[in-house]
Amino acid sequence: MSEITEQVGQLIREARKAKGMTLKDLAEKTGVSESTFSRYEAGKQSVSFEQAHKIANVLGLNLKVSFE
Repeated sequence: MSEITEQVGQLIREARKAKGMTLKDLAEKTGVSESTFSRYEAGKQSVSFEQAHKIANVLGLNLKVSFE
């Protein structure tokens, strides 16, 4: 996948761990399978903007998108 996909996956993993959540916890709270989150975090599957927003909300974070 792309470098962006890998970066987003890494950000999700870091935020999840910082909140003390497991993949299972995050999957249950977002309604997305644990295996899908595993692929997100490994950079093997892209995350839609809508899904990224949902993940951020569950993690208590703001989603910021910037075009520079």
